Amino acid sequence: MKKFNKIILVLLVLISTGCTKYKTYNKQAIIVEETGQRAVENILCKTDNTISQYEKMKESRLSDLEKKLTNNEISEQDYNSEKEKIEELFNIDNVDQCQEFKVFKGDEGLWTTLFVKTLAWLIIQIGTLTKNYGWAIIIVTLLIRLALYPLTKKTAMQSENLKKAQSKLQKLEEKYRNRNDQEAQMAKAQETMKIYKEYNINPMAGCLFAFIQIPLFFAFYEALYRLPVVLEEQFLSINLGITPMAAMQQGKFYYLIFIILVVAATYFSFKLNSSSNPAGEQAKQMKMMSNMSIIMISIASLSISTGIALYWIINSSFTIVQNLLAKRSVKNDHIA
Repeated sequence: MKKFNKIILVLLVLISTGCTKYKTYNKQAIIVEETGQRAVENILCKTDNTISQYEKMKESRLSDLEKKLTNNEISEQDYNSEKEKIEELFNIDNVDQCQEFKVFKGDEGLWTTLFVKTLAWLIIQIGTLTKNYGWAIIIVTLLIRLALYPLTKKTAMQSENLKKAQSKLQKLEEKYRNRNDQEAQMAKAQETMKIYKEYNINPMAGCLFAFIQIPLFFAFYEALYRLPVVLEEQFLSINLGITPMAAMQQGKFYYLIFIILVVAATYFSFKLNSSSNPAGEQAKQMKMMSNMSIIMISIASLSISTGIALYWIINSSFTIVQNLLAKRSVKNDHIA
């Protein structure tokens, strides 16, 4: 367990070295009006539309600055200083066009190069091939999940095996409920491992799903938010860059479907992935944690791009199907 915790710590450190950076002006976030997204500072590549958006945001701030100068709200010296900051803030001349994007150009650390930029390159290539980045997100998500299927299948099978063993584990808990001496605890541990062996359960395998999912989500999140070519794309008449909140503010209430699908996919994914059916206080705690997670994801889904929501829906749906297949496989093995 200690070794596993060290791996998680190293992974989190790697992830934190390549985070998306957002543009700010006078300590305030810069929002792209069309999508409701914060303008990204360290974009991986640019398109003609990106250049146009950044130019528009620059001109808007320069116009406000000129009004302040005209109204004598600032000195000419301050005007020149602020103008220089604004021009530098929206300057993306050193960023390559997305069709010319290269994984190993620049130095942003191991995490960004191996995961974020590689994933971004794959999305661009498939998007170019399919002529649509919505399909690129779906295809890349499915390719990754299929490649990882042998590993994630083990986790799903462990969850089903643990459910089968739950009645014996609960009896074991009852047996040692009021026995806290060292001898009783050692005996309990031995009997627990015996049950695990009987049902082919590896306690560490349950951590595998989260271990794989966490870096995958962050890599997708970083890649999509740093790829204007994706967030400027349409998929089935849906803007992949807009947030459901911004869409509804524009009167496009049909974007609510993404929130509903995210919540539904998350709920069934959590439900099917639960490894056991505990009773008592433990059951209450697990149910509360699950409900809190779903509520947090529901709130977050209002402000994430529909491109990220699309990834989440497809990824969670794959998990649901995988767990249903694992459930059927364990049931057939039991019948046999």
